Amino acid sequence: MNLLAEYPVLKTLQALAKKRRLQVHLVGGCLRDYLLKRPLNDLDFAVDRRPLVLAEAFAREIRGKYILLDEDHQCARVAKKTGGRLFTYDFAGYRGEDLVADLGLRDFTINTLAVDLNALTEGDELEVQIIDVKRARKDIADRRIKRTSIRSLTDDPLRMMRAFSLKANLGFKIELKTLNQIRKEKDRIRDVSPERVREEFFKVLESSKTAEILKAMDRVGLLERVIPQVRVMFDCRQGGYHHLDVWPHSLEVVRQLDILIAKVDNPELQVYLDETVGGGHSRRALIKLAGLLHDIGKPDTRKRVGERLTFHGHEHVGRRIATAVCRMLKLSTHERHSVEDMVQWHMRPGYISNYKRPSPRMLYRYFRDTDEEAAAIALLSWADQRSTRGPMTTEDDQRHHEAICLQLIEEFLHKQKEEPYVPLVNGHDIMKALKVSGSPLIGEILAQIQERHSLGKIKTKIEAIALAKKIAKDAA
Repeated sequence: MNLLAEYPVLKTLQALAKKRRLQVHLVGGCLRDYLLKRPLNDLDFAVDRRPLVLAEAFAREIRGKYILLDEDHQCARVAKKTGGRLFTYDFAGYRGEDLVADLGLRDFTINTLAVDLNALTEGDELEVQIIDVKRARKDIADRRIKRTSIRSLTDDPLRMMRAFSLKANLGFKIELKTLNQIRKEKDRIRDVSPERVREEFFKVLESSKTAEILKAMDRVGLLERVIPQVRVMFDCRQGGYHHLDVWPHSLEVVRQLDILIAKVDNPELQVYLDETVGGGHSRRALIKLAGLLHDIGKPDTRKRVGERLTFHGHEHVGRRIATAVCRMLKLSTHERHSVEDMVQWHMRPGYISNYKRPSPRMLYRYFRDTDEEAAAIALLSWADQRSTRGPMTTEDDQRHHEAICLQLIEEFLHKQKEEPYVPLVNGHDIMKALKVSGSPLIGEILAQIQERHSLGKIKTKIEAIALAKKIAKDAA
């Protein structure tokens, strides 16, 4: 690959650097990805001096967006959408006195490759221009994530999380000495800002190997440092429907979600899962977080009744704990509400599957309560059922539960195409007809009217007013 021919915009950067007599090197993950034949969307540059000045000039020349990342550490980003793809160009000063020192202070050896941008010509093949001072090529070939030094993880404890996000996205193994240092220094992750931890954690949740990586994090004790609340699930036994205790069951649910999501072949469901919810993270990732947390309320609600263990109301306790987790991770309000709803309602598809043919009212109330997370909750419930293989579980029950979850998903996707609901009456109409002022009863009346209207039991405004009067009379 000829870099300047493939990315002509870099000729502009090269000209700007030469004009200002700046040394600019392409560094890090983009060169790793180049050797792995992965697409290059994010390019990083190490600049010997004045990186912010160069970044601002580059943004102006290509009409990109300039984003100051860290003024103290002289880091900036330029973002530009080209041909439907978003490209980011990150600029930073040397971390050491020169390029070699800079590369030695990076996180992992696979991210220490460099190319002198100033020396490149259109006739140069990129591979022969690569500078490799840490045997990065060998570690890339061996598919190994290896710290650049002991200091690497202590300088920035977030790199412990990054080792696992790289493992998730590249499929590499973490070198034993690096893994042992993470095990030893895992408590230092608490010194990192929640926002930085969240972004590395969500790279794991967005991957197709989430359960595998969460289990690896769990084995070294890092997962419980990222989400301390999960500790309550350790060593909590379950009843006869389950073959696993609460914690291994929760990890198995995430594994089943990985499997189910990978098998999705419905384009509409794929779009739904890909949708970013509020804070820029996909619904796919949020479902997996909810899967990890869905039974977190069980330890607080566990009771023995005769020979049976019960966990009544665990979904409501779980919702409150999920709220705390989402706030700790600094998720957006919309993301938090999505995870809360998934945890609170994850039992509903199971209750519905207790019936051979769920009634229209039962289905209406499911979609009313679960709203935009209806399909996500059905998918979570399906994964939950697939993770439940105790002696009281039967194959017939599992097949019926799967059919119900598929029905809920299909009906939700169909409802997405329907025209928005137009109510027969509003609150003002009801207050006028009943000659009353606003009260909680008006909301209850409107909810019952909407339910009856949606089920086809009333069709006109006159019928709606008549129903309102009857409800008000019965409540009097």
